[in-house]
Amino acid sequence: MLEEVKSELRITWDDEDIRLQGLIERAKAYLNDLAGAKLDFEEEGVPKDLLLARCRYVYNNAAEYFEENFHSEIVRLQYQVGIQEMLKAGDDDAE
Repeated sequence: MLEEVKSELRITWDDEDIRLQGLIERAKAYLNDLAGAKLDFEEEGVPKDLLLARCRYVYNNAAEYFEENFHSEIVRLQYQVGIQEMLKAGDDDAE
């Protein structure tokens, strides 16, 4: 994930790798909390897109604008997670 974030931020040097790895871990925790579930950030899709965007916003000192600018994507993710959880609960009830 580090290389993808560096590519997104157009960072070609390694001096900030430790800082960026911390930023990635905090962004994952933040998005997992928003979604109410443990997300898969390795697969292409909304979670990964939001992770890259969150890293970009935090790196550029604009974290306070993230939720406002990505509101619809966050809500869509929350709906997707909610639906998946409901389907899992239905499968558990069927057993």
